[in-house]
Amino acid sequence: MTGPVTGAEFEDLLRRLAPRVLGAVVRRYGRFDAADDATQEALLAAATRWPKDGLPDNPLGWLITVASRRLTDLLRAEQARRRREDTVARRTPPGQWHAPAADRPASESDDTLILLFMCCHPSLSAASQIALTLRAVGGLTTAEIARAFLVPEATMTRRITRAKAGVKDSGVPFGMPSGAERAERLRVVLHVLYLIFNEGYASTSGPHLQRVELSAEAIRLTRLVHRLLPDDGEVTGLLALMVLTDARRPARTGPDGSLIPMAEQDRGRWDAAAVAEGVALITGALPGGTAGPYRLQAAIAALHDEAPSAEETDWPQITALYELLMRISDNPMVALNHVVAVAMARGPRAGLGLLGPLTADGRIAGDHRLHAVRAHLLEMAGDHAAAREGYREAARRATGLAQQRYLHARAARLADGRPGS
Repeated sequence: MTGPVTGAEFEDLLRRLAPRVLGAVVRRYGRFDAADDATQEALLAAATRWPKDGLPDNPLGWLITVASRRLTDLLRAEQARRRREDTVARRTPPGQWHAPAADRPASESDDTLILLFMCCHPSLSAASQIALTLRAVGGLTTAEIARAFLVPEATMTRRITRAKAGVKDSGVPFGMPSGAERAERLRVVLHVLYLIFNEGYASTSGPHLQRVELSAEAIRLTRLVHRLLPDDGEVTGLLALMVLTDARRPARTGPDGSLIPMAEQDRGRWDAAAVAEGVALITGALPGGTAGPYRLQAAIAALHDEAPSAEETDWPQITALYELLMRISDNPMVALNHVVAVAMARGPRAGLGLLGPLTADGRIAGDHRLHAVRAHLLEMAGDHAAAREGYREAARRATGLAQQRYLHARAARLADGRPGS
């Protein structure tokens, strides 16, 4: 045992070890739902004992041992321990019962990556995938996840319980999928991480624009996937996109929490180290074959972040990148961002002329962002009365309080005869 441990380093250690413990237990016993409960009990035991007794010589082994004992107790209570252990013992070589050997390729053997694939199983809803990923791989408690998504803890408990049951019912074995299935599952994993980041960076509900704990956790988990799959261009692209986007976070809100659009942000407050990291990531990833959606979005983010000012942004290049993205992604938000890029490169009337198909697209027609873009382009074109009504309509449709306040402020500015920049 080492000396007593406390504070953030201790919490970080438990969070990093949690998915490895769960992976080892699931690998051995094949019961995701029960293994997760046993792992949580082991983490609770560590949180109680380690601050007083000090770290064990092998913290991971200690947690795996305690979790295995807890799970054995659960299985015995169900009068099924011996049958399940015998079944798993016949199916899984003893060498694979615990964490894989260090000299095995991480991309093929790391239990954390396998857990991510399980948590993002296609049979689960997006909400369940997100909750289970944050619980099983992120190491967040149910209460923490509930607070992050502004729902009662009981609601999140039911969501996670249903998700674990869904994994169990799917019959998916604890192992790395192969071939086309692996590629599809990785696509789902990246999408889930992308959704977690977006909800943290631009909250869709609640009083605050950002939920830093969610965006930070998405970046941490994406770094983990990048470490396991360093040669995957889309994994690298997603990490670059997150880092480059998050670099602007210090300048996105005013002292009162109000939203500041990119064109009006103090770029001196952007995180220069994060910008440099993101640019380096996407620069290294772009040459590796045909660029997918995350690499293209990261390239766009890099052009924004490298521009010394809003006026010096390379809008023609951004427009071209959005046009490439539209060829591979039938996403109305991509099309809306392309409209903005066209307007900035060729003038507001050119952008307004592209909005027609989007207003008829049911996936985005009711979204406040479509109405906000239309209002902004009308303002740029000098039609302040129509722009004012557009901002008010966008505010009525926005679900986040920060977005509502910003849009009402834009409308009020026009009503006072003070057009924005």
